[in-house]
Amino acid sequence: MKSVRKWGHGPYSVAVIHGGPGAPGEVAPVARELSTVQGVIEPFQTATTLDAQVQELRSILEEEARLPVTLIGFSWGAFLSWLTAARYPTLVRKLILIGSPPFEERYAAAITKTRLDRLSSKERSEAQGLIGQLDDPSESDKNPLLARLGLLLSHADAFDPLPANDEAFQCQYDLFRGVWDEACALRKKQVLIQMAHAVRCPVIAIHGDHDPHPAEGVNEPLSRECPDFRFILLPKCGHRPWIERNASDAFYEVLIREIKE
Repeated sequence: MKSVRKWGHGPYSVAVIHGGPGAPGEVAPVARELSTVQGVIEPFQTATTLDAQVQELRSILEEEARLPVTLIGFSWGAFLSWLTAARYPTLVRKLILIGSPPFEERYAAAITKTRLDRLSSKERSEAQGLIGQLDDPSESDKNPLLARLGLLLSHADAFDPLPANDEAFQCQYDLFRGVWDEACALRKKQVLIQMAHAVRCPVIAIHGDHDPHPAEGVNEPLSRECPDFRFILLPKCGHRPWIERNASDAFYEVLIREIKE
């Protein structure tokens, strides 16, 4: 049985892909808002390998959406959407990347340091301890550790967040570790950016200027390699634009314009 949630009324021509990996439900506010304009599907990734997640998303799009779709990927979901658009270009009409991780390894090294530096000394100490526990093979249940670390890092990721409920379901560490390690290997080998030549649709990246994932790690490689690419930098905005007091309105204006065009 496929894991997908539908928003609004069909036909469903927009798909919003969550981050993590292993953080289903977190893009619900975006799917809900966009469903006032067009029908939206929100797939939940459950596979524990990169290729299996691509196949899982392909299957959901083919069965549940009106093709080709506007594919909107947040954070890890931006990478998954990119991989899917490169492998199955006929499925995707437009690709929108929100808060994407960098596409080249040289831009990735400082992300964790940036996040830790933004935390209070108490939060930083706790986050470093959690990172150590997650790397410890003797820890049996890492899901709550990952959830707590994600909560701490979300403080570092935001610029000026509005009060918001966390709509993500339970974190899934095994899914996170297996899939993210594979994606990092593709980035190190420069396979990820080389896939630009297989992506045949327009690509739009939306990024906050306060996102610890460096904007130039998305803008520079994709501007160089993608024939049809636009980059939109939102001021006073962190990793999740929809929760930002100063940026959420502009973020939704951009998204709604792009799914209508």
